[in-house]
Formats: sequence, C-alpha cells, structure tokens
Amino acid sequence: MKKYIALLFTALAFTFAGCESDTDPGGTAVEKMAGDWWVTFSTTGNRFEGEHGPYQIYTYNTAADVATEMFVDDGGHFWEFKVKASANYTNRTFETFDFVDNYSYESKVKITEGKVTEGGATTPSGMPADKIEFKISFDDDGYDGTVVFQAVGFRRSGFPENDF
Repeated sequence: MKKYIALLFTALAFTFAGCESDTDPGGTAVEKMAGDWWVTFSTTGNRFEGEHGPYQIYTYNTAADVATEMFVDDGGHFWEFKVKASANYTNRTFETFDFVDNYSYESKVKITEGKVTEGGATTPSGMPADKIEFKISFDDDGYDGTVVFQAVGFRRSGFPENDF
C-alpha cells in the first residue's frame, strides 16, 4: 500500500511541476499587420463598377515567420484569393510587385500600395481601429488584369455591432 501511495505522490508531483511554464509564446514577425479585416472593394469604368462589400479578409504571417512577407487572403469571400505579398514591417506596407500565383484558385493576383495604418479607421460603432488599404487586380477579370480594385477597411474588433 505504501508503494501505491508513493507512486501517487510522485505522479502528482510531476503533474503539478508540468503545469508551470516560463515560456512566452511571443507574437509573429508581422504581428501589427496581421488580423481579420472588414474591407470594401471599389472600382470604376468597367462592368464591376461600384462598391462591393464589406467582405472579411485576413492577413497573417507565412510559415517562415519573417517581417518581409505575409499572406493576404479573402477566405473565398470576394474573388477567392490568397497571395503571398512582400512586406515592409517597419513602414507597415505590402505589395506583390507583379502578378503572382494565387494559392486559392488557378489565377494570378497583383497587389500594390498596400498599407496598414494604426488607428487610421473608425468602426461603425465609432471606435478607432487600424486601417488597411491596397489596390488589387486579377488576371481572370475578363479585361486581362487591367481592372484595379481599391480596397479599404478596418481591423475587425470582435464586437457584434462592428460586424457585417
């Protein structure tokens, strides 16, 4: 019986010792540019003319977790795109420079003038939020990739009154 009690106390000691952790998980290399966003896309002078959205899109780090690249992904909400963009974390800017492969669909996508501005937007409830803006083109738009959509939006707050 003493043997079982000793085993029980040993197991409990390891259990409680395993719960203590000094590990700080930290953030990602593009932490302040990453997030969920509500974005409206607009264009003029073509069959897509007008405003479209708002749609939820996502920005996040790549597997390499470096400050020089990130994913821009609409989760299939607008045009079904997911592209790896070059990022400048210090300036909070991003772009693809040219048409690049779309990880979600057999097409190519071009992003230019991408920028995240801390506190640059206002949510529908009137609270400040980070702003995202960029221009985006698709090679399968029916116009050989010449249609340019302006995307502007704000970081999702998580409060229902700011969701669409």
